[in-house]
Amino acid sequence: MAGRRTYRTRAIVLDRTKLAEQDLILTLLAADGRQVRAVAKGARKPGGRLAARVELFCETDFLLAEGRSLDVVSEAQTVEPHARLRGDYERVAAASAVAEVARLTCFEDAPDAFLCPICSRALAACEQASDRAHLDLAVAAYVWKVLAHGGWRPELAACCACGDADVTYFSAAAGGVLCASCAREVAGAQEVAPSQIAWLRALLASTFDELLAAQADAETALFLLGAAHTWAATHLDARLRALEFYLGA
Repeated sequence: MAGRRTYRTRAIVLDRTKLAEQDLILTLLAADGRQVRAVAKGARKPGGRLAARVELFCETDFLLAEGRSLDVVSEAQTVEPHARLRGDYERVAAASAVAEVARLTCFEDAPDAFLCPICSRALAACEQASDRAHLDLAVAAYVWKVLAHGGWRPELAACCACGDADVTYFSAAAGGVLCASCAREVAGAQEVAPSQIAWLRALLASTFDELLAAQADAETALFLLGAAHTWAATHLDARLRALEFYLGA
């Protein structure tokens, strides 16, 4: 790596793309919240020194050499492998949904100290969830929290059209909850129960520890996950394939 400036960063591996026969292009969420793309040479080589250190969802200490378009991995040392995600179909699907949203909400040359810690905590929550309902809660909470931080916070206290406190509908396109009167003017507005609105508020206000310890039924958790998917797809203007897959898993 002579002539290239190197730097060290801890980062979460969000995505991997095959390059040539033995290399990978990694999409990383760096500790400072930037998105970094780097080539890991020989990472697909059986028994290669990088193979186990650049697995999806791993938190790794990287030494990177700056390149013109892509950086190059010089060294890598695993810090947190999130090993309990491995070999569990539902947990891998949930973690993939988290990584997908993380990738779409972090950007090159745009540090944000909030993004890496919350992604790390969400991945840990996917390991710790005791059942599918709490796994859904962990993914939904991450989606709602990271989008709210990015400026897409739903209005959940009163009708986002008229301010009426008596709300019974929700619409991602409108920006949050709606009263029955305003909902008639919004295509696709979904009727919601007071308990579901309370849960939406809880996802934003509660810690992951509190959510993992909460009493949650499968139907409510699935509603919250579906609402998170609709909210993210609408405001990120992207098709969230991993989140769609997890919803159907």
